[in-house]
Amino acid sequence: MIRLLIADDQAVVRTGLAVILGAEEDIEVVGQAEDGRQAVQLARSLRPDVVCMDIRMPVMDGIAATGEITSDPDLDVDVLVLTTFDVDDDVFAALDAGAAGFLLKGADEATLAGAVRSVAAGEGTLDQRLTRRILHEFVATRRTAPAPRPQPPVPVPLTDREVDVLRLLAEGLSNAEIAGRLFVEPTTVKYHLAGLLQKTASRDRLQAVLWGIRVGLVQPG
Repeated sequence: MIRLLIADDQAVVRTGLAVILGAEEDIEVVGQAEDGRQAVQLARSLRPDVVCMDIRMPVMDGIAATGEITSDPDLDVDVLVLTTFDVDDDVFAALDAGAAGFLLKGADEATLAGAVRSVAAGEGTLDQRLTRRILHEFVATRRTAPAPRPQPPVPVPLTDREVDVLRLLAEGLSNAEIAGRLFVEPTTVKYHLAGLLQKTASRDRLQAVLWGIRVGLVQPG
């Protein structure tokens, strides 16, 4: 059972998310917070597996709250950021704060529940509408930054299939979509994804893709 904490300053949104996600057989809504400070307090007292975190809240915003939760050595809590805004600065700030996923509130119920499961499983998630833009921004930053000192070749410990999965992650595809492209079962994709994350020491899917760009396995766009 996935223990879920919902943090949003709008009562109607909190209630709606609680009804939608609480109806899933494998998700239990254990608490609701109306601001970032309360989200941090409830994360420490309730010990959820996942926090669904809004960004723009009073007292403490969701990015600051995410940073406090993910940096607490006594907590093992993943944060899924939900917002109505797809502002690049918000996305980068949330990911820098340690968020394991970022999803726009317009996502349908199945996508929302799937994102919670993905984050709880340590796979992370990122709204497909944002993935390519974030990767392009990352590449643009690298192109305008001062040239780094030459580094020795990075060993690539991945299998051929793990490389296939990595490159499809860079397209923003879900596990099911990757399975369809590779003509394998979703469980097989999950197996290869787990190996990919472990071998690249990545916290989530996006970190794995950024690693792939750094070592030249992924070419966005």
